[in-house]
Amino acid sequence: MKSTIFTTTVSTALLCFSFLVEAKPDAAAPVHAVGRRHRHHRDVHSSVIERSPELEVVQLRDVEAEIEKRAGTCQFPKDAGLVPVNPSGMNAGWAIAPDIACTPGHYCTYACPPGQLSMQWDPSATTYFAPGDGRQRGGLKCDANGNIQKPFPDRPYCQDGAGGVSVTNKAGSAVNFCQTVLPGNESMLIPTNVQSTANLAVTTANWWNNGGTHAEYFINGPGVSTADACKWGDSSKPVGNWAPYTAGMGQDANGVTTLHLGWNPVYLEDATPFRNTMPSWGVKIECQKADGSPCADSCSIDPAIHGVNQITNPAKGGAGGCNYCIVTVPKGGKATYVVFNKGSSKRLRERRRSFPELW
Repeated sequence: MKSTIFTTTVSTALLCFSFLVEAKPDAAAPVHAVGRRHRHHRDVHSSVIERSPELEVVQLRDVEAEIEKRAGTCQFPKDAGLVPVNPSGMNAGWAIAPDIACTPGHYCTYACPPGQLSMQWDPSATTYFAPGDGRQRGGLKCDANGNIQKPFPDRPYCQDGAGGVSVTNKAGSAVNFCQTVLPGNESMLIPTNVQSTANLAVTTANWWNNGGTHAEYFINGPGVSTADACKWGDSSKPVGNWAPYTAGMGQDANGVTTLHLGWNPVYLEDATPFRNTMPSWGVKIECQKADGSPCADSCSIDPAIHGVNQITNPAKGGAGGCNYCIVTVPKGGKATYVVFNKGSSKRLRERRRSFPELW
């Protein structure tokens, strides 16, 4: 059994943009057991005075059963409305690496439905830089008895984010926006499979880390399966951690939502074999204010006009030299990430110029 499994097995995802602020920790909350309580078999014979070989065998079996239970795993809560991640793997549905299990003494992360945020984490790990690597201790606690513990009993497992941000897929085949597990190991394991439209999770000002961390997504191309997209892959193909584009979003206390679209720094690394290959699909952000008028910012990666690491209105300071752009959505507005194939946006612009009366 690996004791350092949650900090060494999976690396931390590096996105083009990173928006973190140090926040004051909340008061610690008591840990509440939600798993089924097991009776300790070793107590069954505690009142027996006379000993016998048969009784000693029974007691030994009870002790062995207790040790096996303590060294076992915590089961994924299948009736809690959560999204199981690779349920046939060792992780058995938990949003952790597929080759490890949820074992006693660890916090085990889980995936929420699209548009929702996890509301459970170690009460002492309220900020990204909390002692002992606070971002790693998200999810439910697996206690020494193999029961899952809900750190905040009055909170649901998942809760709707701020809303107002969605994905529209115009690429013809399904695309996957894979959300990083946070608080957690930041691997891109939480799936949002987009056939036509889907909602994305938008962090709020009162979420974990006091809203100082945005929801982060790796955008996989059309036709890439969820199984291949939402996992830690390798440089053999541009999927998973090597997907070309990333996105992020969060809402502040004033109701203003900030969206980001950028290139994945890992895609651009010297050792990446496809680093000079421009994808045949692009992404753009369409934004409307509350009154229906367009937002002031524009942000897109269009393979018809852009090359690798090019983008409209690039911001400064992207990690690893990557480029990204920002769209600010005023309170009450809405925004959409639109995924499209090469040429489709160019043809649309040409039609608008040729037939302005239709638009």
